[in-house]
Formats: sequence, structure tokens, C-alpha cells
Amino acid sequence: MDSAIASTYASSLTTNLTKITTERVTRIRNTVFLGETTKGSLSSKFLTIQSPKTHINLRKNGTLHAILTPEINDYEKSTTFQEGPYFETPKADPKSVASIILGGGAGTRLFPLTSKRAKPAVPIGGCYRLIDVPMSNCINSGIRKIFILTQYNSFSLNRHLSRAYNFGNVSTFGEGFVEVLAATQTSGEAGKKWFQGTADAVRQFIWVFEDAKNKNVEHILILSGDHLYRMNYMDFVQKHIDTNADITVSCLPMDDSRASDYGLMKIDGTGRIIQFAEKPKGSDLKAMRVDTTVLGLSPEEAKEHPYIASMGVYVFRTETLLELLRLNGSSCNDFGSEIIPSAVSGHNVQAFLFNDYWEDIGTIKSFFDANLALTENIVDAIISHGCFLRECSVQHSIVGIRSRLESGVELQDTMMMGADYYQTETEIASLLAEGNVPVGVGENTKIRNCIIDKNAKIGRNVIITNADGVDEADKTKEGFYIRSGITVILKNATIKDGTVI
Repeated sequence: MDSAIASTYASSLTTNLTKITTERVTRIRNTVFLGETTKGSLSSKFLTIQSPKTHINLRKNGTLHAILTPEINDYEKSTTFQEGPYFETPKADPKSVASIILGGGAGTRLFPLTSKRAKPAVPIGGCYRLIDVPMSNCINSGIRKIFILTQYNSFSLNRHLSRAYNFGNVSTFGEGFVEVLAATQTSGEAGKKWFQGTADAVRQFIWVFEDAKNKNVEHILILSGDHLYRMNYMDFVQKHIDTNADITVSCLPMDDSRASDYGLMKIDGTGRIIQFAEKPKGSDLKAMRVDTTVLGLSPEEAKEHPYIASMGVYVFRTETLLELLRLNGSSCNDFGSEIIPSAVSGHNVQAFLFNDYWEDIGTIKSFFDANLALTENIVDAIISHGCFLRECSVQHSIVGIRSRLESGVELQDTMMMGADYYQTETEIASLLAEGNVPVGVGENTKIRNCIIDKNAKIGRNVIITNADGVDEADKTKEGFYIRSGITVILKNATIKDGTVI
């Protein structure tokens, strides 16, 4: 794939992400407009900045966009800033930025979708993979130096990356690159171990990033390969430069129900992080509650979202990252639970308030909901490339690449990942004649509230609706699991004619 096609691929994904509804995730950042008041609402479609001189509504394709923010109010103070001196800071240059995408996690909470693939390789939106989200964000932000760290079940991920982002020596990509850094054993005792965590994964390739430092890379982005969001990373880097930060952490307000799943922080009046706790529980969780009206939330919204949560997206000065990795040796293996908390006291660690849609695809339920959310501004469904649909009904569903739906099929609230290959009409006829099931969904089959993994073979007159309302079930031999009430048909599974699930 050449540079132009790859860029189109990334742009296409970005366009699809704008279709996700964002009413529930409106975020208000601290403002660069000194002496002005910031107002906003978690349930509104607009972000409004008001002052005697300015009244700005920001909206693009129904999606709120972030405001760059070098300062933040103290928790106990009003949201009105005092006038102060303004010093121009250098403009962020994407050529001085490299990104590291972490793609090596086992993704156990997404099992069985991750039984044969890495979590970032899980298909999403019909024809994409989760890894395409940060890749698209990088490319559309102008960042062309991209490293991807892989470890578990990496074959599918590596194959996708080599096919989708093979820029070769195309001049339009400049001096950029996409490099896969696979976990490997090296000399020495430490080199015999696999990645022990996110920071350890980067540490094991520290020699690569030391080399990157010599190539005018001043800042390094650390990105997750399994989040769904749209961000211009250069806004993030610009905030990092404006505040003269050593580390900047992207964050957003969070409610009680999910706060314990994330790193939580407290910040001072300059936006500097003064306390950071990774996934606190019990009394430690309650101790991280803050007054989030400082972010522009109303008192009611602040009551519902009393925490500031890390998105697991960071930007480091290159020398700071290398220093911390060397200094802590093998004692600190994770960015969120060890590197960031230990850096708060001795480094300028800043918060970057993100104001847009973001979802951590951590469970079957969140994966399912995020996929179907893509259809909310589309009539009925998303149908991917190369599908064969014969007099069937598809409602509020995603039909993945190369899918085949025979006549009489009814698909509702379903995410179908598609197939890696086609079968010819002759092959299909032969399989049916022998009593076997071809890839796809057979005649008169009814499917609801389901995830169908790749290359699944679902026969004729099958009913998959979980009518009994089972919440959890492991039916490996039968070719499916049930997670959070959602039926998951396994990759390459065969569901015989007339089966009722």
C-alpha cells in the first residue's frame, strides 16, 4: 500500500470516528484566555467560551473539539483567571516527535476475541483493527515516526501492519517510518524475560530510542493500541511545550462507577499533577475525589464526575523518558502504576484535559457498545467492502469485510467481523451438498445481540438470541461463549443447521 492510499485509509477511519455520539463525554479544558470565564455542559453539543470580548461556539461534525490549555484554576478558586504576562512558546514540530504504540497486552478481558490475536488486532467498525485508531491519529497529526511494541499473539497484528502501513521509500512520507518492535530475548539475565509491563517494554528497546534521540526526536508519545478516540496529538504536544513539562498526561473527568479502573490524579492551579494513584480502591479511591467544577463542569455534573482520570496517553521529553527508564532499572515496569507516580514529586508532570469522545475497549461489553455506537448516525447499519447480501434484513449492526448473508437472514444489534477469504459459488454448493456449512450466515438464520468473529460458519435456520437471558457461559466445543449477556461466536467456529443458542 502506498503513502496516498494509507493516508486515505487513516482519514477514512477518522471520518468514521466522528460519527460516534459524544453528548455523554463533553469535556471542558482549562483555558488560555486569561481573565475570562469558561463555561460548558456535559450534556450539551457546544463548548462556549465567554468574555467581554469573545463568545465562541466550537462544533465540527457534531463533535466537540479541545481547547489548548496551559493553565488551570486552583480547586478552591473561582473559574475566572487574572490577567498576566503572556510569553510566546515554540510551535510544536511533528518532525521532532516519535510515537510508541503499546500493542503487546494479552487482553484477557476481551477473551475469546483475543484467544488467537493481540488485542490491538481485534477488528472494529467492519474493516478496521483497534490499532488503526492511534495509527490514524498519528498520521493525521503529521507524526511520521511510529514504533509499535508487540508481544502476545502478534501474528495477525504484524500481518495487518505490514499490509496497511507499508510506506516503503515513498517520498511523501519523508523520513518517517512504521517499525514493529517484537518482544525478543537478548543477552543478560534481564534479556531472558518477556515484557514485564508497559515501561519495561520500552526499556527493553531503550537502545532504539537512544538512537532516536540522535535523530532530533525531542518528544516521545506513549500510546495505547486499544482505545477508541480521535485526537490531534500535536495539540497535546503543544500543551506539553507551553508548560515546559517533563511529562504530560492526557486525562478526562470520570464517574464513580469506573474510576477505580483508571489512574486518578489531583492537580494544582497551574495544571501540574500533584498526586497520582493507579486504580485505587476503597478509601484510597475516595481520597482521590476532587471538585471538577474547576474543569468547567456544572455543580451537578461535577457531582457525577468527581475524579480526574488518566487516559493512559503520555508525552515525555525524550531525555526525561530515558532518564526515568535507566534510573528505576527493573524496579518500575509500568508507566501508570510506577513511572508516573514516582515522577510527580521530582518532575514537572502536567495534565492535559481532553474534550472529545474516548473509550477504553477493555471488555466484551464496552467493545460491543462502541462498535454499535458507530451506527448511531447511520440508517440501519455499516456494510463493509466486498460483502454478499441476498434479501436479508440488517438493523443496527456492523457487517465486516467479505461477509456473506443468505436470503432470509435477520441480523440485529450484531457485530460481524467478516472473513479473511472468499469461497467460490462452486465451493459453497459443494459444501452444502455434503451437509457442511460454508463461511457466512445461512438461509433464514436469526441473530441478535451477538459478536461473530472472523471466518465463522453459521448454518441455515439457526437462532442466536440468548432468549433465556444467560449472562455468562463457556461453550467452547459448541463454538461460542456468552459474556455480559452478549453471545460471542468464535473465530473459525461452525454452528450447524437448526442450532438454537
